[in-house]
Amino acid sequence: MNRIKRISIQLLEKHGKIFTDDFDKNKDVLGQVAMVLSKQLRNEIAGYITSSKKKEKEDETVSEEASEDNAESE
Repeated sequence: MNRIKRISIQLLEKHGKIFTDDFDKNKDVLGQVAMVLSKQLRNEIAGYITSSKKKEKEDETVSEEASEDNAESE
C-alpha cells in the first residue's frame, strides 16, 4: 500500500466525519488535523480522501435505490 493511501485511510478512520466530497474543504480540514509540510503531498491526500468520500456517497445512493426497487417489487 502506498503512503498516500495509507495516510488517507488512517485519517478517514480517525476523522472521517469531518471530511466531505469537496476537495478544497478537505485541504482545509487536512491542514487542521494533520501537519503535512509538502503542498503536493497535501493535495494528493486530499484528492484520495475526496474520491473515497464520493465513492462512499455513490454506494449509499445505489444501495438506497436498490432497497426502494425491492420494496416496490414486493
